[in-house]
Amino acid sequence: MSPRRPTGDLRDRLFSFRVRLRLFFLLIVVVPMVAVTLVVFRLISDSEHGQGDARVAARQEAAISLYYAARQRADRIAARVGRDPQLAGALRAGTAGEAALRRRVRVLLRSTGADRVRVVRGGRVLADAGDPRATFPAARSLVSGGHALAAVQVSVMDAERFVRNVRSVTGLEAVVRRGEEVLGTTLAGAGAGDVALPSRTGAVHIGGRSYRAASFTVPGFSQERLQVTVLESAARTEQAIRGGRLVAGFVLAGFFLLALVAAGIVSRALQNQIDALLGAARRIAGGDLSARVPARGRDEFAQLGDEFNKMSAELERRMQELAQERVRLELSLRRIGETFASGFDARALLEIMVRTAVDAVDADGGEAQVCDEGGELAPVARRGGAPPAALAEAERRALATGEPAIAEVDGVHALAHPLPPARPATGVAGGVGVLAMWRAGRPFAHRERELFHYLGGQAAVSIENAALHEAIERRAVTDELTGLANRRRFQEVIDAEVERARRLGQGVGLVLLDIDDFKAVNDTYGHQQGDLVLREVAAVLRATSREIDEPARYGGEELVIVLPGTDLDGAHRLAERVREGVEALRIPVLGDDAAAPLRITASLGAAAAHGSDAEVRALIAAADEALYQAKRGGKNRTVGAA
Repeated sequence: MSPRRPTGDLRDRLFSFRVRLRLFFLLIVVVPMVAVTLVVFRLISDSEHGQGDARVAARQEAAISLYYAARQRADRIAARVGRDPQLAGALRAGTAGEAALRRRVRVLLRSTGADRVRVVRGGRVLADAGDPRATFPAARSLVSGGHALAAVQVSVMDAERFVRNVRSVTGLEAVVRRGEEVLGTTLAGAGAGDVALPSRTGAVHIGGRSYRAASFTVPGFSQERLQVTVLESAARTEQAIRGGRLVAGFVLAGFFLLALVAAGIVSRALQNQIDALLGAARRIAGGDLSARVPARGRDEFAQLGDEFNKMSAELERRMQELAQERVRLELSLRRIGETFASGFDARALLEIMVRTAVDAVDADGGEAQVCDEGGELAPVARRGGAPPAALAEAERRALATGEPAIAEVDGVHALAHPLPPARPATGVAGGVGVLAMWRAGRPFAHRERELFHYLGGQAAVSIENAALHEAIERRAVTDELTGLANRRRFQEVIDAEVERARRLGQGVGLVLLDIDDFKAVNDTYGHQQGDLVLREVAAVLRATSREIDEPARYGGEELVIVLPGTDLDGAHRLAERVREGVEALRIPVLGDDAAAPLRITASLGAAAAHGSDAEVRALIAAADEALYQAKRGGKNRTVGAA
């Protein structure tokens, strides 16, 4: 054996504590440091690119604001042009008045200060005066006698002036294109045929330089679509990335050197302390219980030596404490069960209950099941493997008797506790349910059964509390008579949608409905008949509205619909469908089957707001004024806000 000794000593030295400590240092410091360095460098790159995109997106909003400002100025001029009586007379004169129409358009171009004015009817250009390079038009329809005469398109801005304004305001380069044609640009080379600008956001190379670009599209003349792109040089982002990586590299290198020095010092100190502890431990392992571990100083190794010396004396006392800990654990589980009873998410509580019950009774698995709307049991929480036959038998007995049940099949023992009916509002589809556990090999003790059934009772209380909470929340935002949203919910929705319209530059519509002669219905047939009328009209609103719309009861016999992303024309069309639906109603007269069905009508006002001009009070006031005009104009009609 002696010839092999040197080899064994060498192997022991190679795998000594000190060597393993150094290997451990490599694993927990060097390798993670390399990984952290790569991750930090990647995060710096992603962060700077993200900030660059955010800057471009923020300044794109400024470009959009410049576009809308030009559109608003053009729209005001278009309104003036549309009200011009000589222009209207020339349009009504038809072909004979086209020469006069063109002369009048040129006069209006000079008097209004517009860059370009265009009159179109049926896709045919009747008159076109001004700078042909002008773009970003605003359009107005000219209506006479309820019929559209023509459309007026007015522009106050050309593409070259617009891109210069964008660069002046945002500091970014800008390009306006119509298809492949560049109408205006501040960046040389942007019109090259091989330059493909992104439709939304992305990177682009122009003239040997890289840019971050963001684009949006706007309408032009003759149904054409214009793409506006703002660009920021990528050099700024790359410079920031290099600076960030340099700083991070210095910090990480300093940390690595510090860790390397500290590891050498700690390794030597630990090796000496471990040798002393190991010698004392070997003497105790040999039966010398009088041996003591040296405990010098106040560090963790000294504390380890003290605890080592107390270990034998502590064993008996710890066994006694384990029994007490089990009792305290049961009490803690009971308190957890009481906490479950106050929860409001039945599905989540059942999942927690299954895990808690499995741990509490040392089961192999368990599940909670409830009946779906078709009356079939479906699991909502499960732990462990596939449910055995004993579990299904225990669940069947519990559901059949409504009482806790136990079962044993092929050496597998199961417990089941019935749950009360669960309402759909809780998120667990209604019907009765059951909580069940199973374990193979040994039956459940009496104490385990009692604890399980206690937890099952708390699960039942949890479901009831969740159902009550959901019902209260639903009633808080629902009108009890019509089933529509109540006034409070309407106010929340209109505030949110108007704010969304401001933020995203979208439209929001509002339809206000009033049942004609509703007081006469109440006076003639009674308030119960009036309630039936309200419910039938509410049903028409629900059937006509889109999924994203929010019909609500505004007050009394007034109902309202909030229409996200809808302009005035869309709001008017929906309001008209509602009016026709109400007019088609045939409502039976309560208490008089022989009487002819009651027919009612409604008057509706439609309004819409768009973008930064959207304001809640103004939108409601506009819809209310349109409703008043519908009432004053003879009822049973829809009027759109001016």
